Amino acid sequence: MAKDLLITLEDQPGEGARLGEALGNAGVNIEGLCAIMEGGRGAVHVLVDDVAGARAALEGVGITVDAETDVIVSPALPEPDLDTPGVFGGMARALAEAGINISLVYVASRNRIVLATSDNQRATQLLQSMM
Repeated sequence: MAKDLLITLEDQPGEGARLGEALGNAGVNIEGLCAIMEGGRGAVHVLVDDVAGARAALEGVGITVDAETDVIVSPALPEPDLDTPGVFGGMARALAEAGINISLVYVASRNRIVLATSDNQRATQLLQSMM
């Protein structure tokens, strides 16, 4: 299962560069990224292809990984066209009706969706059966 790394950065110029350069210099590809800045700090979610390499690279420049979360990433899911109105709503409705909560969602490179849920295994099975 894929991993999303959660880190906290200061809301100031250069923090994104520090993150991106650390990973790039270590040869770690950023597969997906979501950042929300609030109150002078930012919660940054990063989907990477090499968790151990990413952790080492980030820690090497003083960035702490606060958490790792198991996530579902298409194409583990069927490949709906996320640019079609209603696709995410249908996915979210199916999960809700099954009693599965979505705790994290963002769109990653190559039109892939990243989801963390209260039950990733059941969510994957349910979403695969939909398509």
